[in-house]
Amino acid sequence: MTKQLSFMKSMHEILPHFRRRLNNAESTEDVKKFFTYTIMELFEKIFPDQNLLTYEDIDLLPGNVPPYTLSDRIINRYEVSQALETSDLKDILHKLAETASKRYIHLEKNPEKTESKIRL
Repeated sequence: MTKQLSFMKSMHEILPHFRRRLNNAESTEDVKKFFTYTIMELFEKIFPDQNLLTYEDIDLLPGNVPPYTLSDRIINRYEVSQALETSDLKDILHKLAETASKRYIHLEKNPEKTESKIRL
């Protein structure tokens, strides 16, 4: 039996802030931005002192499977590819992307709420 790393503790540390950000998102662009910043924060916790991710390395793709993408530059990093293969990191990324995608789709279907906030 192989040992699997778990990053659930790191996810639980960022989850309340992530949910708060999504609840306060006023546009689909806010959702994408908050998702990206949250994943960057997660990677900082998992890979401290490595500054792996930049804003351009991750993208939320609502409606796609998986609902996010990581740049080749990141996927090809040994430590990241190992973490994706031997830990729950892929599941965590998927869960956070699904949560963000639901909020994105909700805001996309209800643009009048966003527009009314912008006019105020």
